[in-house]
Amino acid sequence: MSVPKLRRAMAWLIDFALVVAAASALAVLTFHRIAALVTDVPELATRGGLDLLGSRGDVIGSSEHLGLSLWNKAVLYVEQAFALLVLAAFLYQWACLALTGRTVGKALLGLKVAPLSPLSRRARPAALRAAVTTAADVAVYAVACVLLVEGHFLLSVLVWAVAVLLFLMNALPVLFPGRRSLADRVARTTVTGLWPAAPGGPAGTAGPGLSALPGGPHFPAPPGGPGFNTPGGPGFNTPGATPPARTS
Repeated sequence: MSVPKLRRAMAWLIDFALVVAAASALAVLTFHRIAALVTDVPELATRGGLDLLGSRGDVIGSSEHLGLSLWNKAVLYVEQAFALLVLAAFLYQWACLALTGRTVGKALLGLKVAPLSPLSRRARPAALRAAVTTAADVAVYAVACVLLVEGHFLLSVLVWAVAVLLFLMNALPVLFPGRRSLADRVARTTVTGLWPAAPGGPAGTAGPGLSALPGGPHFPAPPGGPGFNTPGGPGFNTPGATPPARTS
């Protein structure tokens, strides 16, 4: 893996770590909400008593209704957590790209997202790129998890497969020439700062008076000045040259 690819991968890992941190915080919050729902004895007693009174003595039916009500509320809490995670991931990507042109990960690795057209405004490409990135990294996986919680196992597996495919479609093009992800192509953006320019030359090329070695540093080209064995040039070991006369 070359340095530019490694830098992009590390920038993505930093941004994804922030998403994982947000997901962990939402998971803790959701756990406490569900725990409070289950351990709220006075509310459970009140709801259970009302269900029992309305069931005309059907104790089993009223218990099932109470349990189903608690389960539906717990599922609702989980769905709300996933929705907040997707929204937070999108707002993070969109706000960073629209305001500064780079996320936290890209800023730390010296990368920047720029529109292909210099005249285009930054907000619209930032929104498109944030939407594709959020869908590939978080949103489709969240839908698959919600379907699994709701009991749609086969549909959840299908959506998981779509999520993996979308992630690969967004990530793999970075490894090939052009290095533009699916998000870059949809938003018509590119990631700059990958190939530092040499003095006096375009990015990725050697400047004047430098000899570039493939994959290595640039070294000064040997001069053809006096005192060197260059054909046709002035010097002591040049073919056809007259040695200087000795003086005593």
